[in-house]
Amino acid sequence: MIGTILLIILVLLLIGALPVFPHSKKWGYAPGGVVGLLLVIVIILLLTGNLNF
Repeated sequence: MIGTILLIILVLLLIGALPVFPHSKKWGYAPGGVVGLLLVIVIILLLTGNLNF
């Protein structure tokens, strides 16, 4: 249950970190890349069963 909530929160953070606003264009893709990396790590941990809540 908590793993699913964590996964949903990370997906929302990934969508929110995309540089779509004029003031965030200069950020590049670094915020989205960091959140994407965290999302991939959590997905791998959930699939391998190492993340048990």
